[in-house]
Amino acid sequence: MIIAGICLILLGFLLKLGLRFKWLGKLPGDIVIHKGNFAFYFPLATSLLLSLLLSLLLFLVIRIIGKD
Repeated sequence: MIIAGICLILLGFLLKLGLRFKWLGKLPGDIVIHKGNFAFYFPLATSLLLSLLLSLLLFLVIRIIGKD
């Protein structure tokens, strides 16, 4: 939990310094509908990609920690 917190703090600092992920939220599978004053945005592909990356990261962390 402490390591995850430190990682989130570092990510926050990087974002504050201007590091932007311009591709995040604009992948081909993301759904965007604009009609007049209404805009609907559902980042489906971005959600799946982040879920896959976080699952892989968690798997690796558990595997490393589990090797006592």
